[in-house]
Amino acid sequence: MDPTLQQVRDFADAAHGEQMRKYSDDRYIVHPERVMQLCSKITNDAAVLSAALLHDVLEDTEVTAQELDEFLLTLLPPADAARTVQYVKELTDIYTKKNYPQWNRRKRRSKEAERLEKASPEAQTIKYADIIDNCPEIAREDPDFADRYISECRELLRKMTKGNEQLRLEAMDAVNRAKNPQGL
Repeated sequence: MDPTLQQVRDFADAAHGEQMRKYSDDRYIVHPERVMQLCSKITNDAAVLSAALLHDVLEDTEVTAQELDEFLLTLLPPADAARTVQYVKELTDIYTKKNYPQWNRRKRRSKEAERLEKASPEAQTIKYADIIDNCPEIAREDPDFADRYISECRELLRKMTKGNEQLRLEAMDAVNRAKNPQGL
């Protein structure tokens, strides 16, 4: 891994602290690393790859956007640091249970889909990679939740059409395989 991306990865790992993947004994960082690897198949843009590594940091840790920006400015040119923070913000859920306790999950996820429909192509591309990485594990490890999650991913992919088409098709395939793992 490129030294700059390694530093971003280490920052994300430290931010996630002791968080573990929900369905395995893996440290949380394995997921953002895989998302970054998927994105690296189609781009070498440091802002996109950094945002892929950091995509859950604002949502799932105590790190603020300002702290993230200050860190990135030590590694990236100002324009790349700003783009990275922007992509991470775009990928950070706004319509959470904490912020909208009166809404049910369906309404919150529908609002997120509407919001992500307007996201940049780069943020949508990272979200495609996120779906590709999450779908098989959720389908395998949590079949009760998988139907809902897969339905939400289908809705996202219907609305998010501006990102990299290759990864979008891979995400659609991952959703279809998760829904029907035996190929029936």
